[in-house]
Amino acid sequence: MGELTGKVAFITGAARGQGRAHAVKLASEGADIIALDLCDQIDSVPYPLATPDDLAATVKLVEETGARIVAYQADVRDRDAVKAALREGTEKLGDRLDIVVANAGIAPMAAAGAWQDVIDVNLTGVYNTVDVAMKPMVKFGNGGSIVLISSVAGLVGLGAPVGGSVGYAAAKHGMVGIMRVYANFLAQYSIRVNSVHPAGVNTPMIDNDFTRSWLEGMAQESEGGPDMGNALPVQALEPEDIANAVFWLVSDAARYVTGVTLPVDAGYVNKR
Repeated sequence: MGELTGKVAFITGAARGQGRAHAVKLASEGADIIALDLCDQIDSVPYPLATPDDLAATVKLVEETGARIVAYQADVRDRDAVKAALREGTEKLGDRLDIVVANAGIAPMAAAGAWQDVIDVNLTGVYNTVDVAMKPMVKFGNGGSIVLISSVAGLVGLGAPVGGSVGYAAAKHGMVGIMRVYANFLAQYSIRVNSVHPAGVNTPMIDNDFTRSWLEGMAQESEGGPDMGNALPVQALEPEDIANAVFWLVSDAARYVTGVTLPVDAGYVNKR
């Protein structure tokens, strides 16, 4: 019996990277999983996004923990699609919803024409996820926890004056506003809302030729460019490091923690 036995968690961007780590961690603690991912390419994103095979791999890993999982290919920009997936998922897993992890995101950074896509996915997609999920959470009456996966770029002025990079920082900052509004509103229903702010994480979002090249270029800029280093002697965190923090936030150990921006950043923000 795990800490989360009997609970149901809804995770977006679950096909790989942080989303997969969240799904496996929460499942290993007993939660059943509703996994959602686009599993398709977005034109402005210059690196490969997750595939149906990636989502199938997440399903297999969750099932190996002994938890149940239902998985859907859907776009967080499409509110109706998110709502339909969540409705069907909760019906299949026992008409309850205790945990939401709004993780889906893209990082097109210097890509041309990326501003709108990154705002639509990383900000509007998070709003759609939370706003759709809060209604069944309130209806089921079990309280619960919502975690928004932001970034250190949601706490500091990290980035460059190009559309995708500015849009990424703007969206990640905007997530804090979403979090704080819902944390205040949902407290009356014993639903906690927090955001997590990782530094660089070793996932396909940064471990690709395009993003590596962009980060290297930014690090080599003259004075005024961003400091890409962490305070602790680690270049990149692992997805499991973020998943462990999310597990703590959704567990009873954090039952009175709400409205918090939690850096999991190896001291990046403090160093800056």
